[in-house]
Amino acid sequence: MRTAPLPRTDLVASTLILGLMRIEALSNEEIRTLVRTALDAGITVFDHADIYGSERHGCESRFGEAVSFAPAERERVLVQSKVGIRDGYFDFSAEHILRSVDESLAALRLEHLDLLLLHRPDALVEPDEVASAFDELQAAGKVRHFGVSNHTPGQIELLQRSVRQPLAVDQVQLSIAHAPLIAAGVAANMSEESQSVDRDNGLLDYSRLHDITLQAWSPFQSAATGRVFLGDREHYGALNDELDALAAAYGVTPTAIAVAWITRHPAAIQVVVGSTTPQRIADAVAGSELPLTRPEWYRLFSASGHLLP
Repeated sequence: MRTAPLPRTDLVASTLILGLMRIEALSNEEIRTLVRTALDAGITVFDHADIYGSERHGCESRFGEAVSFAPAERERVLVQSKVGIRDGYFDFSAEHILRSVDESLAALRLEHLDLLLLHRPDALVEPDEVASAFDELQAAGKVRHFGVSNHTPGQIELLQRSVRQPLAVDQVQLSIAHAPLIAAGVAANMSEESQSVDRDNGLLDYSRLHDITLQAWSPFQSAATGRVFLGDREHYGALNDELDALAAAYGVTPTAIAVAWITRHPAAIQVVVGSTTPQRIADAVAGSELPLTRPEWYRLFSASGHLLP
């Protein structure tokens, strides 16, 4: 598993991230097995959010009950969580951010978060209020670094005008079968093609220019069907043919190839794998350093239905 310094921070992070939004129903032993599988494979980043679970902080609580890190292990493990989604609205008020972080730390049984992400853009955001909360959290040693999720370049710029700390990451949906982030640029200047519509306001190029690390969530899901595209031959027959062929050629699974398609991109995108199956985690890790060639990468791109002019 490749690890590298996370730009604009003092953190070293793995290419893959273990997403923990589905662990609430697992036993303590199952959670420990999942986490140990990830650690043994080289994954060092663990992703949470205050809304994951049947109740607020539900998955964080299950993680805190099941997992404890030895001091030396905690130094190399990065735990991140997200804040801002409430029941029927979004909330970046300082009061909510501060309270939710305290609740997350209590649930996780940790003294600090390595990264805190603002989960979904709050249309009523007051950047100065966010800045005040971030300053307080950092000064108290509760959060080391900060980022966002599902934000556009303009929304990041607005926050960054007030927030002193670099917004180091942006977690966004990305997979072979859901790639407007990439596909719009490929079809640029084609007025009659829907693919040319830039739905992300140039986020991919912006992130590379400003050393913001993108984290890809739902890396095996299609936005068109809302389901996993792996094995879905009804909707993605050509893509699965290519995935199977490359998996056979490299001696890995189609899951690994789907991960490799993302990690092959020079933007150094991290991949959030939210499976609760240890074998799926191991399969995904096998793709994290797979050196797909340009022709292979573009064949997957085209097979998923994206236009290659």
